[in-house]
Amino acid sequence: MWFKNLKAYQLTQPLSLDDDDLQQLLNENAFRPCGSQDTATMGFASPFSQAGKEGGAMFHKVQERYWITVKKQEKILPAAVVNAELADKVAQIEMETGSPVSKKQQSDLKQEITTRLLPQAFKKNSYIHGFISTPERMVVIDASADGKAEGWLALVRKAIGSLPVVPLARHSLQSELTHWLTDGTPEGITLTEEAEFKSTDDLESVVRVKNQPLDSEEIKLHLDSGKLVQKVGFEYQETLTAVIAEDGSFKRVKFTDRLKEETDDIPKDQVEARLDAEFALMSAELSAFLDFMRTSLSLEQE
Repeated sequence: MWFKNLKAYQLTQPLSLDDDDLQQLLNENAFRPCGSQDTATMGFASPFSQAGKEGGAMFHKVQERYWITVKKQEKILPAAVVNAELADKVAQIEMETGSPVSKKQQSDLKQEITTRLLPQAFKKNSYIHGFISTPERMVVIDASADGKAEGWLALVRKAIGSLPVVPLARHSLQSELTHWLTDGTPEGITLTEEAEFKSTDDLESVVRVKNQPLDSEEIKLHLDSGKLVQKVGFEYQETLTAVIAEDGSFKRVKFTDRLKEETDDIPKDQVEARLDAEFALMSAELSAFLDFMRTSLSLEQE
């Protein structure tokens, strides 16, 4: 279990979780499959369910870090299919009546077609993983989009009654990330050859570079012209690589082989033991990494 994207949040007050109570609360909001007329459903599932291990505990805990998984099921009903049926139905009615079909009638027909086809639609399952670290008062979600992260937070908040969090980064990091290129990075951070720059004028022009040294003359010209860093790739202490964005999110997180190799001695058929070890390693490293970022980038400043 290795997160690929990070949305990080800070708990604004201490959070105490009782294991038995948490299991019951998550069970009360457990995932259920879509009914015939549901377009989507969402609920909690075992963190090991994506690996084929259904049932069991609805969370997994290692050193007061609670791994919680949200499962979502969506009905896939292509708009092209609905619109094709609608066009055929409208043409038939107009031919039979000799009168055009109004927009209101078309809207009603479209709803009727959708209702009829929905039970036959394909179902798509997806998972959102996150963990709550009570010692660091931190919440970390594997999501690239705010909507997914907010969905996880909302469901957890509904289940346990309260989850008071604020984003780990409470201001734009454009200035700090730009200083990484002009003045040097914090110790432990090494820049890779990827970045995105944005001008501060009304044009808001954007420049993206990849596989290009960030200390080159071309990059210096962009910085001298007043462009600020929106995103930049980096490596952290030979543990992981990622791209950090000015909003404090992290994308394309990749843990190094040095770290992953620590679980190589666990047989692949011992799925739960392997996932447990991977989560223990990953959550500890991410907690330390995000704490490092919180300090070095002054993330808690408004």
